[in-house]
Amino acid sequence: MPRVLVDHALVGGSWRRNVGLEWDGSGRFLSIAPDSAPAPGVERIAGAAVAGLANLHSHTFQRAIAGVSESLGTGGDTFWTWRQAMYRAVGRLTPENLRAVAALAFAEMLEGGFTSVAEFHYIHNAPDGTPYADRAAMAAAVIEAAKETGIGLTLLPVFYAHGGFGARPLEKAQRRFAGDPDGFARLVEASAAALEALPGAAWGVAPHSLRAVAPDELKAIVRDFPGRPVHIHAAEQVREVEECVAALGRRPVEWLLDEMPAGRHWCLVHATHLTDPEVKRLAGSGAAAGLCPVTEANLGDGIFPAAAYLGAGGRLGVGTDSNIRIDAAEELRQLEYSQRLGGRARNVLAAPGRSTGRVLFDAAQAASADVLARPVGALAPGNCADFLVLDTEHLSLLGRAGDTWLDSWIFAAGKEAVREVWAGGRRVVAQGRHVAGEKIRRAYAGVLPELIG
Repeated sequence: MPRVLVDHALVGGSWRRNVGLEWDGSGRFLSIAPDSAPAPGVERIAGAAVAGLANLHSHTFQRAIAGVSESLGTGGDTFWTWRQAMYRAVGRLTPENLRAVAALAFAEMLEGGFTSVAEFHYIHNAPDGTPYADRAAMAAAVIEAAKETGIGLTLLPVFYAHGGFGARPLEKAQRRFAGDPDGFARLVEASAAALEALPGAAWGVAPHSLRAVAPDELKAIVRDFPGRPVHIHAAEQVREVEECVAALGRRPVEWLLDEMPAGRHWCLVHATHLTDPEVKRLAGSGAAAGLCPVTEANLGDGIFPAAAYLGAGGRLGVGTDSNIRIDAAEELRQLEYSQRLGGRARNVLAAPGRSTGRVLFDAAQAASADVLARPVGALAPGNCADFLVLDTEHLSLLGRAGDTWLDSWIFAAGKEAVREVWAGGRRVVAQGRHVAGEKIRRAYAGVLPELIG
C-alpha cells in the first residue's frame, strides 16, 4: 500500500513525530502511525503535515475576472454594481473555456492548501438561455477540471428561478442560470451521472438564495433531495436583508431557521448580517456558516460576528467564492483580521493561552465532512488521504514548532509555506507548484482573451 513517513503531523489533536501515513487504492487512509521507524520503500517527507482544508464555497468561473473590476464608477460601487461586471463574463463562457478556468482555480486551490471544494455551480444554459442538449454540459467541464487537477469535488448544482424577491423576472444576463423545478431535477440527475466518472466525488443541492428561489420551490427542493448537503446564500448584503423583510416578513437567516430543517448538512453561505438571536439560533442549529472573508472584504459585504458565533458553539468553514485570491491561509487570516479591525483587539478568536492559528484551523475543519458529504477534515483512518506539508525550513516557519507552525503559516508565510499537497493519496503539488501547473496555466492563458477581451 502507498505509504510515506513525515517528520511531524497533527494527529488526533496533537503534534506527533515520525508519522507513517498509509492509504489504499481508493485514496482513503488505512493507518496513521506516530513514532514510526524508516522502512525500505517508504518515502521520507520533511516538514509538518496537516489535513488539507475544505473550500466550502467557490464559483470557479469568476477566477477569470479577478482584478478587472477594481475601478470606481460614477455612481459609486457596491456588490450590486460588481455583479454586472461578473454577468458580462458569464455571457462568454462555454464548456471548453470553463474547463480551462476551473482547472486553473482548482490547481491554485491545491497550491494554497485546499484539497477539496464545494463548487456552487450555477451556469447551466447556453448564452441564449436555452438548456444544452446535455443538461450537465457545463457541470461536466467542472468535473473534468477536478479530475485533471486531483482536487476532491462536491458538486452543488444551483437552482435559480427569479431575479429578486417576489418572483421578479430574471434579468437578461441571468438566463444562463435559469431553471424550473422539473428542469432542475433533470439537471441534478445528469450532473450526478457525470460525477460517476470522478471516483470519490459527491454532490448536493444549492438553492441560490431566498431572492432567487421562492419559498415553495425551496421547500420542494429540500423535500426532493433528502440527506443531501444544502448550500444557500443568506444575508450577504444589507439590501438583501431589507428586501427579505419586506417580502417575507422576516430576515433571511431567521426565515430559514423558522421554515427549513437546517442542520449539520446545511451551509449558510456568508450569513454576514445576523442579529444576536440569529447568532445563537444558527450556532445551535448545527448548520455551518460558510464564510468567504477575502471576497466579503473585496465586495464590501460586512463583518461576520465570528467571535460571538464561535462562543455560542457555532460551526463554520471558509471558501474562496469569487476566487479573486486563492489561499487557504489568507482566508483564515482575513477572518481573524476582520474581527481585530471591528473590535480593535488582537487574537480575537483564540481562547486565552491558545494559538489563534490553531483555533482558526480547527474551526475551519469542523464542519467540512458534513457539508461536503466526503470524509475529510482530519488525518484519520477511513478519511480521504488529503494532506499538505508545511515547509518548516521556510524563513517564516524556521525555529518554530507545533501550533506556532500554523500561526506562522497563516499570519506570515501564506501559501509560500505549502511545499507539498496530496489529495486522495496522489501528490498534486510539489515544491509549491501543481504537478500539471504549466499545462493548466497555458490553457487558461489561451482562453482568457475570449472572456475579458
